[in-house]
Amino acid sequence: MSQNPEMPINSGLDPSVTTCANCRTPMPRELRFCRNCGFRLGEGSAEYTETVRLQDAPGVNGAAGQIPFGVNYAAPLSNATGRGLGKQRKRMSGMSWMFIGLLVFFLAAAAFTAIVTPLRRGDTPISIVDKPRAYVGVDSFETGEGGVTFGNVEPPGSPADLAGLVGGDIITTFDGHVVTTDDQMTELMGNTTIGKTVDVIYLRDGETKTTKLTPVSKEEFERLEKAFSNRPEGMGRFGFDDDDTERVPIAGTKMFGVRLDDITNNYPADMAGIQEGDVVTEFDGVPIRTPEELSSRVNRAIPKSTIKVVVMRGTEQIEIPVKMGKR
Repeated sequence: MSQNPEMPINSGLDPSVTTCANCRTPMPRELRFCRNCGFRLGEGSAEYTETVRLQDAPGVNGAAGQIPFGVNYAAPLSNATGRGLGKQRKRMSGMSWMFIGLLVFFLAAAAFTAIVTPLRRGDTPISIVDKPRAYVGVDSFETGEGGVTFGNVEPPGSPADLAGLVGGDIITTFDGHVVTTDDQMTELMGNTTIGKTVDVIYLRDGETKTTKLTPVSKEEFERLEKAFSNRPEGMGRFGFDDDDTERVPIAGTKMFGVRLDDITNNYPADMAGIQEGDVVTEFDGVPIRTPEELSSRVNRAIPKSTIKVVVMRGTEQIEIPVKMGKR
């Protein structure tokens, strides 16, 4: 009688052992699949370690008793397809783990270098916690000729005001650091401690001057601004168009002044005798070198007080007292 290729071969020696009809490998009779080649052995309860028991499903793929979905049991289990067979998990190889480890190492080294290198060079390290900003009381810094300059000083009582600075001054050294650009000045201000008095060297009309300045906190700066804007005396009024002024050099000197091109009729400046084209060089004892500083000083003036204004009219310097109005 010929052997059914789908039936296992009895070894004839031990009833508990059978032989695969496909590869002739002996194994326990209760196995359903051959451990060597994956060939179907029978209906035993135990199975090969990477298989899942498939129940016969009547009415699927033909008559009752057939295994559904046409699984090729003669093929090795790693190639078998069909519902019911377990999906083998792919494990990462040792090379993959080594690659991940090296990647983590290099990322950590790069982060460490980014932090430590500036410290070794003496550069300012990146601050993790925001440092409170120091305020000095100028509108903004701009790169000027030989240093950094600004338009005006405000409010009254601010550090720059107390230090005697005015718009148009050129700061060349701040707290021992030479300053040539507005970016440098901004960085220095960011590193300056609130309440620390620093030395400032600056140029005015080509002459080098020195002063001391003590930055304040944002809260103190805002308090000074509020006190000025709410003062009971109000703001001064002079009588000129702020938008129709120009910073001009004074011939024969290293000075600058502010030319007034639009004087309002019947306002303090007009009534005091100031004319269009006059160049203001001093206002209430303060040097005027920028239009912004002139406007700031007019606002500061106490209404109804008389102040001294110095102007250049052609080549003549004239001192004119002006009784301020109220705005």
